[in-house]
Amino acid sequence: MALKAVKELLERKLELYYNDDFISEDPLQVPHSFSQKEDIEIAALLTATIAWGQRKTIINNAKLMMSLMEDAPYDFILHHQEGDLKAMNHFVHRTFNGTDLRFFIRGLKHIYTEHGGLEKVFNTYGGQEFLHQSINHFRQCMFQAPHEKRSEKHISDPLNKSAAKRLHMFLRWMVRRCERGVDFGLWTTLSPSQLSCPLDVHTGNVARSLGLISRKANDIIALGELDCALRIFDPEDPVKYDFALFGLGVHGDFQ
Repeated sequence: MALKAVKELLERKLELYYNDDFISEDPLQVPHSFSQKEDIEIAALLTATIAWGQRKTIINNAKLMMSLMEDAPYDFILHHQEGDLKAMNHFVHRTFNGTDLRFFIRGLKHIYTEHGGLEKVFNTYGGQEFLHQSINHFRQCMFQAPHEKRSEKHISDPLNKSAAKRLHMFLRWMVRRCERGVDFGLWTTLSPSQLSCPLDVHTGNVARSLGLISRKANDIIALGELDCALRIFDPEDPVKYDFALFGLGVHGDFQ
């Protein structure tokens, strides 16, 4: 398809799939249950971290994480005692378990008490065109907290060729402003123009079928191809097309 035809298709599907019912079936509903900024961003990060597998299971387990933190994640992270973390022992979501959840709680406490919070950490390299260096810096800050080696696999590193799908999805939630109440737009120090599309198997396959990606692997190089293409369509808000790519992957309706 010619680029003009691809853009027209994505614009149509964006209007079709990006509606008021989106949140009701999406893990994004979990951070939407909070009102305080810090609660929202913590719930969003933890939800994004386990966002692989069946969506219903992701939602249920994200809600369980919030419950284990007494449905007050920011307060729990700042003021918990080590004994409080025993409640996390039996948590499991695929390969993410209680050991990993305890590390994230410790790592986030370190970020809020020593680095000024999540937005400040991600904005450390906020002057760059893309946010790959920001993700790497977040990763380094998290791993300043005591952790087991196994937990490192749950924070991807774009500087090590990863597409970092879940962290780019988290950043979309935090940075992108929208009138439909889906993404939050809480972080005003970063721009939606810097965002990268969350690239997974489904969005990658759709993007290849539309000629937006030529590389077979879903890595940082493929993400770069997709980012460049989407910025041609809308340089100010390129990741809005994530909704269209995702919807096409689910429904397969290319008409």
